[in-house]
Amino acid sequence: MYFKELQVPADVKVEFSGNIVKASGPKGALEKKLELIKDIKIEVAENKVKVSSENERRKVKALIGTTVAHIKNAVEGVSKGFTYRLRVVYSHFPITVKIEGNRFLIQNFIGERVPRVAKIIGKTQVKLEGSDVIVTGIDLDEVSHTASRIEQACRIVGYDKKKFMDGIYIVSKGE
Repeated sequence: MYFKELQVPADVKVEFSGNIVKASGPKGALEKKLELIKDIKIEVAENKVKVSSENERRKVKALIGTTVAHIKNAVEGVSKGFTYRLRVVYSHFPITVKIEGNRFLIQNFIGERVPRVAKIIGKTQVKLEGSDVIVTGIDLDEVSHTASRIEQACRIVGYDKKKFMDGIYIVSKGE
């Protein structure tokens, strides 16, 4: 029998129904759909989550590890939250950034007339502090996806990357 356990903080509540995990804590509530197979069993007891299987095949062990990681990210998100910090860098043309609803606008990038747009996903909050862009939220997938979309919106194609280092880059990840 192969199993992994996860310790859950006292202020976080974890529930399972079918293949959906629900975590609620001080920062809010989060619902995640997990890809499970029939061999995997999930048990919640007091402050522990136990994911186990009678089958010890390599793929089942990998899926148990993935399931535990998703639950851990949900628990960490509702208790502490996630933050990505990005920095706006330019040397040739001053970049202007704005937030309009669920869109992040990047204007005057390399002197372009048309603004570049990155979509803000889910309930992620984006704040501007000087030349820094701070992306926060409780769902790691949404926060990281939003930060990567902002970074990819400023991808330079057709210019020498050693000379044109303008863009928005992820500087740090954390709580």
